[in-house]
Formats: sequence, C-alpha cells, structure tokens
Amino acid sequence: MVQPARMPDRAPVPVGVVDLIGHTPLVQLTRYLGRDDIALFAKLEAANPGGSAKDRPARHMVEQALARGDITRESTLVESSSGNMGIGLAQICRYHGIALICVVDVNAQSQNVAIMAALGATIHRVTQPLNGDFLAARMAAVERIVAETPGAVWLNQYVNRDNPGAHQIGAIVEIDAAMGGAIDTLFVATSSTGTAQGCRDYLAEQGRETRVIAVDAQGSTLFGGTPGTRFIPGMGAGREPGLAKDQVFSRVVRVSDGRCVAGCRRVAEREALLVGGSGGGVLEAVRGLADELAGQRVAVILHDSGTRYLDTIFDDAWVAHKLGLSPADIRRMIDDIDA
Repeated sequence: MVQPARMPDRAPVPVGVVDLIGHTPLVQLTRYLGRDDIALFAKLEAANPGGSAKDRPARHMVEQALARGDITRESTLVESSSGNMGIGLAQICRYHGIALICVVDVNAQSQNVAIMAALGATIHRVTQPLNGDFLAARMAAVERIVAETPGAVWLNQYVNRDNPGAHQIGAIVEIDAAMGGAIDTLFVATSSTGTAQGCRDYLAEQGRETRVIAVDAQGSTLFGGTPGTRFIPGMGAGREPGLAKDQVFSRVVRVSDGRCVAGCRRVAEREALLVGGSGGGVLEAVRGLADELAGQRVAVILHDSGTRYLDTIFDDAWVAHKLGLSPADIRRMIDDIDA
C-alpha cells in the first residue's frame, strides 16, 4: 500500500499584503544564453504583490518615515514615478491609510497609472517637459503640490537613503543565501541607482568579491552619460538623481532601447518568461559580455513583468513607430548579439 506523503511543516501565514513583499523566486535560466558554460540565475521581482522590485523601497521608505515620525497617517505623500514606484507606494499607502498624490507624465504606461488609481492614488499628469525633460517637469510639479497642500510630504525616492537601504536588506540577501554566497557577477538595471547601491553595499559588508555591473540605458545621463531620447521606462535617467552622485560600480554597461526589446522577446521565446524592458536590457548586457563571463555564476535582478508592456515592447507597431525597428530588425537582434 502506498503511504501518503508526509505533510510539510506549515510556514507562517502572511499577515496583510505587506508581508507578501520579498522572498521572490530565484530561477536558473538555462536556455537564454545558448551556452552551458555560464550559470545564469534570475531574481523574479514581478512576484512581489505590486508587481515589481519597487515594492521593497516603497514599503521601507513609508514605514521608516512613520517610525521616525516624519509622517503620520494624516499626511499626504507626493511622489514622482514612471510607474512601478507609484504602484508600490499606492499599495503601501492604501494599506496604512495614507493619502498619495502620484505625479506621472505622458510616457507612463496607461495600465500602471490605472493600477495606482485603483489603489486609491490621486494622479497628477504632467503633459509638457521642462527644458525638454519630463523628469524635471515632474519634480517641479511635486515641489509645487507639496507647497500648496497642507500636510504634504515628499519622500523623494531620488535622494532618500531608505531607497538603497531597502535593497541592502532585500533581494540581494535572498540571492546571496540561495546561491550560498557564490555570486561571481551581479547585473542590475539602474535609474535612481538605489537597487544597485543596496546590492553592492550588502555584498561588501559580507566580504564577497562579487562584481556588480550597473546596466544603464543609452541616452541616460547617469555615470557621465550623454542625454538622448529614451522610450523604455525603468532604466536610465534624464538628469542625475541625488542618489546617483559619485556612485561607482565594477562596470557600467549601456544598452539601447532596441536591445531591451530583443532581450524581452528572446527570454519569452527561450524561457517562456515575460519580463519588463529593463529586464530585457539586463539580460542582453549579460549576453553581450558572455565570453568574459565563461565559467562564472551570474545573477540578474529582473525588476518587473512583461505583462505591463504588451502594448509597447511586445507590439511590433509600437516598436516600429517609436524605435524605427522592423520585426526583421528585432529578429536579427534576438538571434545575433552583434546585430
């Protein structure tokens, strides 16, 4: 007679949505690179309840501010976001009963804005850039709203040290534990640089010799870059945020918008995994350096899901209109890293 399997010990049941933040899956991707001399591991941050890595700093910034008395539940938070941070803040603010005004611009994904609104955020949309820069326009709008709104507070993800602090106690701790401390190289997309800083600082604290590669967008001003047109959200910056000033990583790799699209579509084809634009860029950064990574254990953080980019990155018409790339162009990039 077959004996019934022993039931595993029960894990504690999470209390509230905030307890679901973190402990996201780490998966080995064996097909993406098309070679077996690199062990590639991906942290799937889309498994957070708000759908991205930004859930971690959103929770940490709000709860640390509450603990310090910088804000109360009667405060109104105001923040600039292109999408994921806004969703993370809308979620944590709704949970704690705090009002949120989220300042977005015309480039924000409509689905992301709808999610923020569904979670109770008030949306303020900036329609014109300031001196050609939408980020500057959003920041100016935040400053004006804070000045005009009683009890308003700007946590400011771009300078707030609780942003990298969240990552220093977050995904990298989980990756490090799962990989037994044996991470040769870590690739992280950069925008505010909070994720990359937190990961780098944790690894240094632990005495790891891991190289941390900052993946930035072509057209981003980070790390002395030349400003240019960018269409993929979640990576790069139109102007250097305070957190990014004087930050140094093992290496900076810049990827084009087209490479981000190719990466997203290649991982969908080869791993049946939908990832967001910055994740596609990070994976292509790994593929571009594959020869020098031979023999290594490599980790990447994939910040969000491709399900939020079905009308852009996964839409041929959008790619042709915005990036000037035909399906044949993208096919060549998917198949050949040098295309």
